[in-house]
Amino acid sequence: MSRNVLGGVLAECGTAPVTGFHRDGHCTSGVEDVGNHTVCAVVTAEFLAHQQSVGNDLSTPRPQFRFPGLQPGDRWCVVALRWLQAHEDGVAPPVVLAATNRRALAVVDLAVLRQYAVDVPDDPGVLG
Repeated sequence: MSRNVLGGVLAECGTAPVTGFHRDGHCTSGVEDVGNHTVCAVVTAEFLAHQQSVGNDLSTPRPQFRFPGLQPGDRWCVVALRWLQAHEDGVAPPVVLAATNRRALAVVDLAVLRQYAVDVPDDPGVLG
């Protein structure tokens, strides 16, 4: 059973679109996930633009990899090192701690992740 950065059971990150290294909606990870896709982020336009500028295009659909392309507000299991890079560059997106795999702590300190913690409803549209 995967655990989150808070020590609890790893919660679902997102299913619209379906995220996760294993495309199971969770930021599950293991030795096969060399990228460490463990931070459950609520992506922002700034983060997506930043990632594209560093060669990590998360906006363009890639059906051959079951990747729909992301839009602001989507929840996505991002590579911990990429999230940290965005933090260092001042554009890190919010994170859902309950859905962020504890394996992320090998790269990002919990205190840093807590600065970006959010509770986002399944339907962000209800926020107005």
